[in-house]
Amino acid sequence: MRSALSLLVQGARAAPMSPFHHLLVNNLVANITNFTVWFALTFWTFLETQSVFATGMIAGVYLVLTAMLGIWFGSLVDHHGKRNMMLVSSLASLALYAAMLGGYALDPDIRAAKVQSVTFWLFILLTMLGVIVGNIRMIALPTLVTLLVPEDRRDRANGLVGMVSGIGFLTTSAISGFLVAWGGMVATLGFAIVLSLAAVIDLLTIRVDEPREAETHDAPRRVDLAGTLRVVLAIPGLIGLILFAAFNNLLGGVFMALMDAYGLSLMKVEEWGLLWAVISCAFIVSGMVIARTGLGANPVRTLLAVNLAAWTVAVFFTIQSSILLLATGCFLWMFLGPYAEAAEQTTLQKVVPLERQGRVFGFAQSVEQAASPLTAFLIAPITQFVFVPLMTDGAGAAAIGDWYGRGPERGIAIVFSIAGLLGVIATLAAFRSRSYHRISTAYAEGVDSGAAATAAA
Repeated sequence: MRSALSLLVQGARAAPMSPFHHLLVNNLVANITNFTVWFALTFWTFLETQSVFATGMIAGVYLVLTAMLGIWFGSLVDHHGKRNMMLVSSLASLALYAAMLGGYALDPDIRAAKVQSVTFWLFILLTMLGVIVGNIRMIALPTLVTLLVPEDRRDRANGLVGMVSGIGFLTTSAISGFLVAWGGMVATLGFAIVLSLAAVIDLLTIRVDEPREAETHDAPRRVDLAGTLRVVLAIPGLIGLILFAAFNNLLGGVFMALMDAYGLSLMKVEEWGLLWAVISCAFIVSGMVIARTGLGANPVRTLLAVNLAAWTVAVFFTIQSSILLLATGCFLWMFLGPYAEAAEQTTLQKVVPLERQGRVFGFAQSVEQAASPLTAFLIAPITQFVFVPLMTDGAGAAAIGDWYGRGPERGIAIVFSIAGLLGVIATLAAFRSRSYHRISTAYAEGVDSGAAATAAA
């Protein structure tokens, strides 16, 4: 951890980075808090209910609320101090986690994880809302990269952001399984309350000098979806980039809905948590490499290239019931993820004016996540009632079961391979698309695109 934080201090030394690095560390604490709650809630629900459907619904709740709230969150970031909105985010999470701990203590249906209980699903919804308000931070942080980091070093700074996410995933994965095994949701929510409070107190000590015009742009303060859409449409190829990411997330919903169920079918919850801790090192390694080497002259090309590699991995990493194969595939998937995220953020930071970036990042988040809930909500029951029987004693088991394997876990596995194949086809098509060439040109021209967007707004 010490060496990682040292790299944060060194990563973008050409700019006045002290507040930026302080914000990165504070975001690390918030990420650990929120992702621990998400992971632990999913683990606890599956272990208590043994239902793929229930874990799929948790993923669906996350994705639906993310899609619904992204544009509003972006407007809040644009119209208020970015650091202040991070503070609001942590305070909201703190309040929701405290309320849900009280609800868990008072309601036996929640403690028993009764799937048919309304209060159980209300507990799931409000706990996940505490996680989701952390997305305000996810939108604010890349706008602060634009504000605090010179343009020629933003790709490296985005790599540091990815590295912080990796440290958060590593820590989260290590502790969430043990929290569930040791104290269930009581231990998880108690842990989240303590860390949320620590993040709030620390954030009060950080000062960020934000341009006044960025905080008062477009009065009166409102969501302004129409103006944001005009900005997006004015930048050649940007809507195509966002739609491509949305399609990726459509397939990515498969992973959110099924990954924990698949992993927990192969190993104990403590082992699954430790495995995620180990493979999450891929995020850190990836972020360190990006921080050192950047993303190349064309981040859009980098985005598509890593997507092609990631979906190819997805085709094969569950082809046999192997923990080693699963771990290798997840490591490669997670190593490539920060490249895709940093490439998209670097592109948007250059072609979108600062005063509009919160709304554009929020718009992109909403559109990109809008397709995923459909997958998450549909794929869990489809897997449970179609592919699991297919690979247990159905036609699939009869046709390929001798080498592929049989059983519920194999039913989950084949869904991953199908999603990966669709992702490969989509990425190859994107390489040949007009939108790819247009957004690449817009990035190269940068300033002109930003001016056009400003005029359109």
